[in-house]
Amino acid sequence: MLDGHIRKRLAPWLDHGGQALARRGISANTVTVAGFLIGLAAAVAIILDEFVLAFLLVAASRICDGLDGAVARATEKTDFGGFLDIVLDFAFYGLIPLAFILSDPYENGAAGGLLLLSFYINGASFLAFAIMAAKRGLSTQVRGAKSLYFTTGLAEASETIAVFLAFCLFPQWFSEIAVLFALVCFYTALSRIMLARISFKAEKQT
Repeated sequence: MLDGHIRKRLAPWLDHGGQALARRGISANTVTVAGFLIGLAAAVAIILDEFVLAFLLVAASRICDGLDGAVARATEKTDFGGFLDIVLDFAFYGLIPLAFILSDPYENGAAGGLLLLSFYINGASFLAFAIMAAKRGLSTQVRGAKSLYFTTGLAEASETIAVFLAFCLFPQWFSEIAVLFALVCFYTALSRIMLARISFKAEKQT
């Protein structure tokens, strides 16, 4: 929901940073992997109850996630780069709730599991929509130039990052925040299913 507004404000800064990295010979894929490894370090910090450090690492990881696209635009966009970005983004989104579950399984297990389920369903609706859109030759620039069709929703990257940062700031409220955001993700998936029903009308298969 907020991605479009935030992207407009951050795009000039990210593009400047991406161009600077590209001039130094740093590839978009390198930035993507670096962002994931920083996210992995954030997960370790959460497990060790180092939540301030985790907050900083989560923020740094997502800055890298914004920079990799800027580097790609300054150099060359590739299908593999887009694929790698999506896979490691989804891995990161799963890592952080898992880390909170491992940090305190008794308090966080049920809510964290529900959140991961909502991510799984929401992610499946996102990717399935992109596959069907590609099959029909559909495209969109609503979230800028992307490697696949991006459908908008109530729960997007900006909201997810904000929730992860809130987890780090208020770890004692993890369960409450997680359940609320899981409901938002379920709603987003449902709205995407309804959009697919409208967009992909039945046609004869040959």
